[in-house]
Amino acid sequence: MDRHESNKQQQGTGRRALLGAAVLGAGGAVLGLPGAARATESRPTGQRGGLKSLPVPTIIGHRGASGYRPEHTFGSYQLALDMGADIVEAGDLVPTKDGHLVCRHEPEIGGTTDVADHPEFASRRTTKVLDGVSTTGWFTEDFTLAELKTLRAIERIPANRPHNNLYNGRWEIPTFEEVLKWQDEQTRKRGKQVWIYPETKHPTYFRKLGLGLEERVAKLLRKYGKDKRNSPVILQSFEPGSIQRLNKLVDNPLVVLLSSAGSRPWDFVEAGDPRTVADLVTPKGLRELAGYAQGIGPTLDLVIAKKADGSLGAPTTLVADAHKVGLILHPYTMRNENPFLPAEFRKGTDADAYGDAFGAFKAYFATGIDGVFTDNADTGLLAREDFVNG
Repeated sequence: MDRHESNKQQQGTGRRALLGAAVLGAGGAVLGLPGAARATESRPTGQRGGLKSLPVPTIIGHRGASGYRPEHTFGSYQLALDMGADIVEAGDLVPTKDGHLVCRHEPEIGGTTDVADHPEFASRRTTKVLDGVSTTGWFTEDFTLAELKTLRAIERIPANRPHNNLYNGRWEIPTFEEVLKWQDEQTRKRGKQVWIYPETKHPTYFRKLGLGLEERVAKLLRKYGKDKRNSPVILQSFEPGSIQRLNKLVDNPLVVLLSSAGSRPWDFVEAGDPRTVADLVTPKGLRELAGYAQGIGPTLDLVIAKKADGSLGAPTTLVADAHKVGLILHPYTMRNENPFLPAEFRKGTDADAYGDAFGAFKAYFATGIDGVFTDNADTGLLAREDFVNG
């Protein structure tokens, strides 16, 4: 994540009503009511229960267990499940030249695969303008799926996670279809419903290339019977227009991702819409989002703004404002390492040393968020246990 019709109305209303229960669950957790203690109890899971079957606050494995394995690999996804993550973010979806959807954080793959070590692909290195930013490297849309399958994943931030380099080269790039099959396989093996949380990446950029993402996502979800209101697949995007498009194609729960307050969704930029994220998180903006989405995925700084020294300030009204219009909040991203924590929770100065992640989780849970994306699902689950039972 981390980046810069009456029928439909009835469905939307139904979805928001469904999520109201999740919101109430979050309120219980914050107030320390009896409902909070029950949040992590075993509850019926599966498609029938939908989002109501998820514990609150929900622990979402960000790109799998990316604190411990190279992100968006089956090694990372599998470990997140083994750790007990409620949902696995599998994956960030980008297309290949021949129209397949694969899981990479960005279409540029120089930093997450060993493509630079493949002389046969040296000529594919190029510079493109990606959502207004000049980017040099290798791009998935310039490779066929067969070519991408010859590559292997590597750690994206080795300076912070040198231990993950041990696993470089072990896993290939997964396709979204492989993820959907893996989800079913793991659900059968574990006897409980496995949830995934894919994201459409740079949808406006890819639509201009004739590689529209939403139709491809919808086609695969329909193929595997996972396009329903209670299906265990939540879809997300930083572009509200992509979520609106998906809302017409599938009935899955939908989440609009929100970057920094001053940023503008790229589809807004392309359309000449002057609004920023700050406009979208106003009561009026949130009401609009609630017309076609069931949740928002704000950066953690939109939940608790930071002071000039990098420490936490006072919580904003975002949680209350979003809950008021029936939206759930799954902010991003909690990481254990010092550089990613608010200043008061850092310990020492080593970039790869862990700080007081439990303290940070507690501060964010106390705002009433419904869940959180984390690179360290095991830490998040322990933090939730502390919070719910504390």
